[in-house]
Amino acid sequence: MNTPKPVSLNLNVRGMGLSATLGINERCRELRDQGRTVYNLGLGQSPFPVPHSVVEALRLAAPEKDYLPVRGLPALREAVAAFHRKHDQIEAHPDGVLIGPGSKELMFLLQLVYYGEIIVTTPCWVSYLPQARIIGRTVSQLAANHEQQWKITAPQLLWALDMVQDDYRPRLLVLNYPGNPSGQTYSADELEELAEIARRFEIVILSDEIYGQLHHQGQHVSIARFYPEGTIISSGLSKWCGAGGWRLGTFCFPPNLYWLLDAMASVASETYTSVCAPIQYAAVHAFRREVTLERYLWHARRILAALGREGAEMLNRAGVRVHPPIGGFYLYLDFSPLSARLAERGIEDSSTLCSHLLDETGVAILPGEAFAQPPSELTARLAYVDFDGARALAASENIPLHEDLPADFTRQWCERTLHGMERIAEWASAEA
Repeated sequence: MNTPKPVSLNLNVRGMGLSATLGINERCRELRDQGRTVYNLGLGQSPFPVPHSVVEALRLAAPEKDYLPVRGLPALREAVAAFHRKHDQIEAHPDGVLIGPGSKELMFLLQLVYYGEIIVTTPCWVSYLPQARIIGRTVSQLAANHEQQWKITAPQLLWALDMVQDDYRPRLLVLNYPGNPSGQTYSADELEELAEIARRFEIVILSDEIYGQLHHQGQHVSIARFYPEGTIISSGLSKWCGAGGWRLGTFCFPPNLYWLLDAMASVASETYTSVCAPIQYAAVHAFRREVTLERYLWHARRILAALGREGAEMLNRAGVRVHPPIGGFYLYLDFSPLSARLAERGIEDSSTLCSHLLDETGVAILPGEAFAQPPSELTARLAYVDFDGARALAASENIPLHEDLPADFTRQWCERTLHGMERIAEWASAEA
């Protein structure tokens, strides 16, 4: 039998491997199958269960089997628009909503149909740059640092845009806040300053707000409030609703960017057709955000805030620089103050750092290199989500929301994550 010869790969995908977040999850499974004790602080997946009422809505919608409109179920598009009107204080309309199989796929389609330069702030989510590479888009990176709390500034954006002779060539700026990998977010004043510059240069902003509803104080602000005509808001169910595996993402467009929505819908019609029907029906209930869902979110935020704050304090004491998180469930660790000690152990880049840490402690975190940082920068992302979210939520529900969680709450209900962070602190403090 003749074996088919391998064909040449597209140069844009040659040499690419699994997404770093998915790769670390598979590596953790392999090690656990080998009997190793592993603390998976690598994959950024919500630890909390999908709210019961949303699961019940999915159960009731299970018989729905018809293909739905490419742009999404009309009732869901209305619910998403109402969600943004209420929470982001913008004039959102159902005609401006596009439903996709995860915001990740929608981001890919946007880059595919938008013929222009992509501007990404770094450190950034692991898939922005690979997606641009697959499509063949020109990408500019705006780097932030620890002193900036891993956020770009308005003068920095202005400088980058002023460097281009053609001030009005097509450009798409990707902003993610609360940030992955940083856990930091922009203030309303900072967003307003960035919006003024975006308007001056007529750039399109893709505002990735997938962690917006996990702002620990429930005070998320969208840049769309200040630049509504040029902002696309990206959201979904994966983080705030704990439904990553349901694969449902949303884009909300202003009227003068409907041409982009139309182009994305055309491509969607030739690729994924439409999102799973039962999931869309259940998502209507989720986006309507009844009182029980609001309570669910307040408890989740309170737990994440306490655990993130405790972890940041612990690691700072060990000499690792890290800002306490403002939203989401990430800590972005800077080991540079320990560089001399780490070099004595043969560690001079972020990938080697994370490899040693996993081998020597069983703790999995992701290197800064995966988030578009220079390999020699000793940074890494920690996702503090390796605990039983259902049990932690149940315990929090017994404590009034106006009260702080007891000092021993995280030790009792998030022990695995705390143990993993303690191992990092001990490892970082160890002599060569």
